[in-house]
Amino acid sequence: MTTPGSDLAVTRRLVIPAGELAERFSRSSGPGGQGVNTTDSRVELSFDLARSPSVPDDLRARLLERLAGRLVDGVLTIAASEHRAQLANREAARVRLVRVLREAAAPPPPKRRATKPTRGSKERRLAAKKRRGDVKRGRGGRFDD
Repeated sequence: MTTPGSDLAVTRRLVIPAGELAERFSRSSGPGGQGVNTTDSRVELSFDLARSPSVPDDLRARLLERLAGRLVDGVLTIAASEHRAQLANREAARVRLVRVLREAAAPPPPKRRATKPTRGSKERRLAAKKRRGDVKRGRGGRFDD
């Protein structure tokens, strides 16, 4: 669990200082009774991924490529408004930011090595096709040989 105002540890190589995060507060929609109209509980957490000095260059390239659809001018913005308390929404936004960055920073899966079917699997496949053909032929009908 992170606390608002503390650094975010995304991976061992990537720790985001709290000073690089920008928070904006606004009125949240949804439940809250009379207080919903007066409390700025919705949180928008922004992180300038393209210009952040804390992101290693090789990791920055991967993050920018994988998050291209979510970035606006290199800035990643996460909104949280599911809680009624501003502090809970701040925490939710930080947790979500870490999750998004961690998933995007994960190394790509290893390349698949092409393999050929074994002789046994080829024989089993052909035997199954033969049995299926025999079943269909045994049904009779107009097209019987």
